[in-house]
Amino acid sequence: MIRTICCIGAGYVGGPTMAVIADRCPDIQVTVVDLNQARIDAWNDPDLSKLPVYEPGLDQVVGRCRGRNLHFSTEVDAAIANADMVFLSVNTPTKTKGVGAGQASDLRWIEASARQVAACAQGHTIVVEKSTLPVRTADTVKAILSAAQGEVAGAGSPKTFSVLSNPEFLAEGTAIPDLEAPDRVLIGGEDPAAIESLASVYGNWVPQDRILRTNLWSSELSKLTANAFLAQRISSINSIAALCEATGADVNEVAHAIGTDSRIGPKFLKAGPGFGGSCFQKDILNLVYLCGHYGLHAEASYWQSVVELNTWQQDRIAQLVVQRLFGTVTGKRIAVLGFAFKADTNDTREAPAIRICKDLLEEGAQLAIYDPKVPEHQMSGDLGTEPQDAPTGGALSGEGVWQRVATPAEAVAQADAVLILTEWSSFTHLDWADLAPRMRKPAWLFDARSIADLAAARAAGLQVWRVGCG
Repeated sequence: MIRTICCIGAGYVGGPTMAVIADRCPDIQVTVVDLNQARIDAWNDPDLSKLPVYEPGLDQVVGRCRGRNLHFSTEVDAAIANADMVFLSVNTPTKTKGVGAGQASDLRWIEASARQVAACAQGHTIVVEKSTLPVRTADTVKAILSAAQGEVAGAGSPKTFSVLSNPEFLAEGTAIPDLEAPDRVLIGGEDPAAIESLASVYGNWVPQDRILRTNLWSSELSKLTANAFLAQRISSINSIAALCEATGADVNEVAHAIGTDSRIGPKFLKAGPGFGGSCFQKDILNLVYLCGHYGLHAEASYWQSVVELNTWQQDRIAQLVVQRLFGTVTGKRIAVLGFAFKADTNDTREAPAIRICKDLLEEGAQLAIYDPKVPEHQMSGDLGTEPQDAPTGGALSGEGVWQRVATPAEAVAQADAVLILTEWSSFTHLDWADLAPRMRKPAWLFDARSIADLAAARAAGLQVWRVGCG
């Protein structure tokens, strides 16, 4: 019987996942720990609109549970010592240097967390890999925990451990419904009792036929594979979008036609500026590294091409903007609507907007960026420069600058073009009759998400480009 859970990591996965577990399992005390004091303070803020993670419905779940059986703390050691089950939900970014740089996952925080569990755990502890990890990572976790096996903390019983893999399959923006009604929960492990303990937690609200049990290595690899297959579909449809533009076809019609084939299905066939987020690119690059490690070089090259095509799509959109604006954007104001990697999240990790904006800044553009949830300091960190109202050397100096603005109307003021990069629902209802007159003529609308009212934009005098429309 699991009575206490500790989750190491209060980010986009750990926070929402533990909130839903606490909500659906009122008899289990759940503590989410993190060394980032500011993040924990935000999770504990009485104003639920200030939670560090934005997900529709998350504030309501946290509001029901926080202080009852959901707690956020920086007291990591104590939470581990008190826990029957510890989730490892820390960051595993792509390595930037050393062996495997640019492909392999950086596992320093996983190892550090495992060592902390080994040092602080008491009695029997089930350790659950929740972070997205390369296959065979559990060997590392088990080796660290095994070194502490049998030790006695204080007057307690000897330490013992079981290691499980329980990858998350959340889509940011729909994380709460994904957690509350998952299409599957995957649990991999070697200890049947530990597997059933975790299954019993999910069994409080997830039907048993949706709780899948595998070995450790199948569970770890399934997460990487799922993300790789989804990303592959996005890169594939974006390559077809470019062909549609060249031939006069409409990618939305093509996607609908092939999506009605039951062997293919309609999901992830939406052309756009490419995939982003914390997982897709990282997981594919990890798959590339693993294939190369095991001598599967043709397979590694195949998956590498999925990432390269995604990058190409983002560069293509930036180049298209430059071409349509008479071959130069130097000194021209471009309104960028949307900076998060997708709607209904404030996450900008690997957001397509970052690369596209950097390309345009390199060309000397003046960007006015609006996003309803992404703050200025986050944009600044992603773009690597501070906001600036105007270039120091004048409009034609060739110096690219950007600023965050408060409304779409402010963004388009005297702009030569507006570029939609995130599919926020509010962008489908923009009043082009009001916005277009604020722009400098001739003005363009570049709809990279296929959500704008193109007829209204044309009627307001804008020239229009939509991804995949020839």
